[in-house]
Amino acid sequence: MPTAQILWHDAATVAAVLTFAATYLFLAIGKLPGYHLDRAGAALLGASLMVWLGVLTLDEAYRAIDFDTVALLLGMMIVVANLRLSGFFLLINEWVVSRTRHPLVLLAAVVLMAGSLSAFLVNDTICLAMTPLVLDIVIRLKRNPVPYLLAIAMASNVGSVATITGNPQNMIVGSLSRIHYANFAAALSPIAVAGLVLTVALIALIYRREFLTREVFTVEVAKPIRFYRTIIIKSLVVTGLMIALFFAGQPVAKVAILGGAFMLFTRRIKAHKVYREIDWPMLVMFVGLFIVVAGFEKIMLTPGVIATVARQHLDSVAVLSLVTAALSNLVSNVPAVLVLKPFVATMYDPQKAWLVIAMASTLAGNLTVVGSVANLIVVQRAQGAGITVGFWAYFKVGAPLTVLTILFGIYWL
Repeated sequence: MPTAQILWHDAATVAAVLTFAATYLFLAIGKLPGYHLDRAGAALLGASLMVWLGVLTLDEAYRAIDFDTVALLLGMMIVVANLRLSGFFLLINEWVVSRTRHPLVLLAAVVLMAGSLSAFLVNDTICLAMTPLVLDIVIRLKRNPVPYLLAIAMASNVGSVATITGNPQNMIVGSLSRIHYANFAAALSPIAVAGLVLTVALIALIYRREFLTREVFTVEVAKPIRFYRTIIIKSLVVTGLMIALFFAGQPVAKVAILGGAFMLFTRRIKAHKVYREIDWPMLVMFVGLFIVVAGFEKIMLTPGVIATVARQHLDSVAVLSLVTAALSNLVSNVPAVLVLKPFVATMYDPQKAWLVIAMASTLAGNLTVVGSVANLIVVQRAQGAGITVGFWAYFKVGAPLTVLTILFGIYWL
């Protein structure tokens, strides 16, 4: 090989490694002293550098983006935005709490509602919608809000493991693995159900004074709720049809983006209000991460390296679960899934490996308060209401819940 080519290859290798490391370090830390760059901007900057430094061509960068995942996430965000703006979450929240008379029943209702909705409608958006509503209820009842906030965050993470549309990392797994929506749900739904039961049990046990009591309460009648009946009905019909088509085997990205686009065809809610509900930075971050990982994979992860690592270390369900959980807590779950992508294809059973990665990356989000975006949404919303959910308050429930649910997931898979 000529000297010039060797030097170019070495320079490209160093550039790819440094860009990849810097991007993922920023994703892990979340900020850079003195700068206002966020995670989405860091991913976009890393992707641009991969192209500008010659690690990837522009065409290779375009091909690295999984547009199925982006379309699926965008479509689901639009549908959930319509449900939220129509007043659906307000109605279901009031309906549930008006029928509860005991703190433990209210806890179970919050866990069930957050977990079941997150299974189909993306956990981050459910946390965004539910947190202020549950806060309003517990403040009216003069209860300790912390355990109920923990319930929202943890149940949304656990419930979202059940389906491909439950959270962003599952969407990536579904797109890359091509696992049928129904098969994915059949494999992981039992883990979600067991996890929700464990969530109620652990929160009730750790906050015994709040829940293990004979005290009953009556919810005060709130002011009349403003909602749009027509939009609620339309949103629920579209959501139901989408879920039915998912289970029928239709491409989830095509169904989701069509459903989202149809929901924009309305006379009641202005489109710009829906657009404000969409998490655009998350979509930008996804695009950037696809390109950053592709650049690193091209330079560093040769077929021989990938095959060696995958076959010698990751074929075990337990080992792959632990590696995925650890990586998810270091750099967050979506980047962890993308890093593990090259290794899965060479494993003995790639589809099973993808299910393990989906399970472990999702459940690992409950370990600490910064373990998932859903957790941060709940904490930030609570801070806006003057309520603090501290690291240790979260960890004393989240750590045992994470260990128990992942152990059950390993056993089940």
